[in-house]
Amino acid sequence: MAERQDKAALISETRRRFEAEYLPDKSDKYDSRDVERLQQDDKWVENYLIWRHDVVDDTLKMIDESFQWRKEYTVNDLSESVLPKWLFEIGALFLHGYDKEGYKLFWFKVKHHTRDPKQQLDKKKLVAFWLEHYAKRDHGKPLTVVFDMAETGISHIDLDFVRFIVNCFTDYYPNFLTKIVIFEMPWIMNAAFKIVKGWLGPEAISMLKFTNKSDVQEYISGEYLPPHMGGTDSFKYSYPPLVDDDFQTPLCENGPITNEDEHESKEELDSDTKEMGELNEAQNLNQKKMNSIEHISKSEETDKTEVKPKNAKKALTTFKGPLLHISPAEELYFGSKETGEKKCLIVLTNVTKNVVAFKVRTTAPEKYRVKPSNSSCEPGTSLDIIVSLHGGFSASLQDRFLIMAAEMDQSSGAGAPELTQFWKDVPRTKVMEHRLRCHVIESSKPSSLTLKDNAFNVPAKTNEDLHIQLTRLLQINKRLEEQMNRCLWFQQLSVVLSLLSVTVAAFCFYLASAQRS
Repeated sequence: MAERQDKAALISETRRRFEAEYLPDKSDKYDSRDVERLQQDDKWVENYLIWRHDVVDDTLKMIDESFQWRKEYTVNDLSESVLPKWLFEIGALFLHGYDKEGYKLFWFKVKHHTRDPKQQLDKKKLVAFWLEHYAKRDHGKPLTVVFDMAETGISHIDLDFVRFIVNCFTDYYPNFLTKIVIFEMPWIMNAAFKIVKGWLGPEAISMLKFTNKSDVQEYISGEYLPPHMGGTDSFKYSYPPLVDDDFQTPLCENGPITNEDEHESKEELDSDTKEMGELNEAQNLNQKKMNSIEHISKSEETDKTEVKPKNAKKALTTFKGPLLHISPAEELYFGSKETGEKKCLIVLTNVTKNVVAFKVRTTAPEKYRVKPSNSSCEPGTSLDIIVSLHGGFSASLQDRFLIMAAEMDQSSGAGAPELTQFWKDVPRTKVMEHRLRCHVIESSKPSSLTLKDNAFNVPAKTNEDLHIQLTRLLQINKRLEEQMNRCLWFQQLSVVLSLLSVTVAAFCFYLASAQRS
C-alpha cells in the first residue's frame, strides 16, 4: 500500500514539474495529444519512471526527448494509408506470435532489409507505426524483439537503422522491451554488434540473447518459430491485410468435436447446457421474488470480504469500452494441469441504447469452447460467456482472445443468418475490439472468475464457489434493479397522468357548474 502511494506521489510530481519546467518553453515541440495523455494516463507516466529507476529528473528528460521525437515522426498520425504500401509488402517488420513468457514477438527479418538513404525515413516510420499500433492495442504490454539474421551478410548491415530500433526502446517507448533475441548472427557481423552494445546500457545489454537453431527454443516455443529456426509455425507473411494475431473462431455449442474427445466433450456440453438452464431458472425465480433477492444480495455483500479470494480484485476489473463493458479487463485465469481449473467467465454489459452484436475469437481455436461465441446483447443488459478448455488441453500464456462488437440497427434481426450478414457488411471502423490474454494459476486456489466444472451442479463448498455464485447473483440483482427503476418510472408517470386527468375533469366540472348557475 505504501509503495503504491509512493508511486502515485512520483507520478504527481512528474506531471507537475513537466507542466512547470518543460511545457511553457517547448509546447510547440510537443503533440498536444501526448501532453493530454501524460496528464490522464497513470500507467504511461509510471512506465517512464520505471525505465528511469524512479529518478524524476531523468524521467523528465526522457519524456521531453520522446515527446519531441513523437512529434517529429508524427507518431499519433501514422497509419497504413500514410506509409508506402511496398513497405508492408516486403515483410521485413511485423508482429506475430508470443515468446514463452507470453510477450508479443516483433520480428525484424534482416534479409529483407537493404540500405537506401532515400527510403530510410519511411522505414523508420514503419518501426514507429508498428510500436505505436501495438502499444495502443495492448495497453503498453512489453515486446520481445527478434532479429532473424538467417541468410544475411555484409550487404544487410545498416547500423543507422539498427540504432534507431534500439533507441525506440531505450529512449522513446519506456518499459516496452523484455529481451532482444538475435538468431544466427553471421560471424562477419560480430564487429558491428560490438558497436551496437556500446549504444545499450548495462540493463539493455543483459536483454540481448544470441541464439541459434539449437537453443532459440529456450525463449520461444516451436509453435511460433518458422521451420528454418527449428519450429513448426506454418505462418507465411503476406499483405494486405495487416498481420494480426491470427484470431480464429473457437469451438462453440455446434462446433466440431474430435473423436478422441467426443465422449468428454458431449458430457461437458450437457453440463454446460444444464448450467445455463439452471441460471435461467434462477433468473425467473428471482424476478418473482424481487424483495427476497435484494435481501439475500445485501447479506451476501456484507460477507463479501470473508469469501472473496485473494486474486478477486484483479480478476473483477472491468474494461469500459464505448459499446460494451467487459469483465475481466485483461486476463482470463485458468488452472494448470495440476489444479485442473478449466473454465472462465466473461461478463459483457451493453452500455448503449441499441442491440450490440459480438463475437469471440482466439489464437488457439483447437483448445477452447466459447458459449456463446457469436451472438448479440440487448440494450442495458449483461450477458455471461463461458470459456472452457476442450478435452485434455491446458491453457498457455501465449493464448489470446479477441472480443469484437458493433452496434446493430433496430430493424436488424439477431438470428444466425442476420448476424452472419451483419459482420460481412459492418465497416471495420465501427467495430470495437478488446483483447484478453490467458494467465495460468499454479497454486491450488483459482481466481474468482475461474469456474469449477461442478460449480453449478453441487452445493458451494469453497470460498471460490461462493464468490462465483455471489457474482452471478449480483449481476441478476443489477438487472432486476434496472427493471424496478423502469417500473417505478412508469408508475410515477402514471400517477402524474392520473392527477392531470383528475385536474382536467374537475376543471371541466367546475366550468359546467358555472354555466348552469
